[in-house]
Amino acid sequence: MLTEKQFSGIKAWVYRNARDIDLHVWKFYFEKGRMEDVVSALSYYQNEDGGFGNALEPDNWNPASTPYTTLYAINLLREIGMTDTAHPIYRGIFKYLYSEKDLTDYGWRFCVPGNDSYPRAPWWTYREEANKTESIGLTCGLCVFVLQNMEKGSSLYKKAEMLAKNALDKLLSIREFGDMGIGGYLGLIHAAPSLSLGEYDMPALYSAVNNLVNASIERDVCKWQYYGVLPSNYIRSPQSPFYPANKEIVEKEIRYLLETLPENGVWEIPWTWFDHMEPYGREFAVSENWWKSIKAIEKLCFLRNFNAVSF
Repeated sequence: MLTEKQFSGIKAWVYRNARDIDLHVWKFYFEKGRMEDVVSALSYYQNEDGGFGNALEPDNWNPASTPYTTLYAINLLREIGMTDTAHPIYRGIFKYLYSEKDLTDYGWRFCVPGNDSYPRAPWWTYREEANKTESIGLTCGLCVFVLQNMEKGSSLYKKAEMLAKNALDKLLSIREFGDMGIGGYLGLIHAAPSLSLGEYDMPALYSAVNNLVNASIERDVCKWQYYGVLPSNYIRSPQSPFYPANKEIVEKEIRYLLETLPENGVWEIPWTWFDHMEPYGREFAVSENWWKSIKAIEKLCFLRNFNAVSF
């Protein structure tokens, strides 16, 4: 069990190191902070075109709006329960998406050309061919948002509908999903019954995603110090449909987190900017601290959801 002393050490670290946006997220989850304060802090990362950039995603310092960083903001708004789509922050997102910037025949670009002018992790370097795979999860996520919230008769809505159907049609046949493809499919399949996308064999699609989730989780605890898929990537509470079949590995992750928590600190992140460390090492040192705050919040929510916090 995480002790109150350990929690206090994490809190002190976050207060000393987190960005304003992440500190407000911390307060929202652990100190009864206001949703409005999170939204206000998030709005400073929104550009005039309505999209998000400005290193909101800490590994990509491109100040311009990108589809991925905009989805990052959308997911954060969803997670804190911000559903007022008449709010200016959502109106800006609608404006950005209606512009169809970086929307291609295969979906929204994961990496955009403008990334290459700014400090970044190597996976944010623009590669159009790689985008066709890496964009799968991003496209699924943005399609769900568009189909749930935007004007049905619009060109964008029709394109999102087509892309969502294409994704569902391909699920049972494709083999490469990119880093976030499985997560994107989870969201799309969960929403599909309410989106009027046509007749699909939903049990088969659910089974396919279930198999992908189970196969992607790294089962060797010794490898968790390196970058990989932990159970909490998909299983965030006992209510997850993937929990019963993965209960044992979830318990291992809980023990692992408790055992690897530094005294008076937070968990390390298991990645660097690799071959970009030489030109961007100073920027990575900043990004690393931002990520450590973000991941500390995620891990504490995970532990709390599984009753692994002792106070």
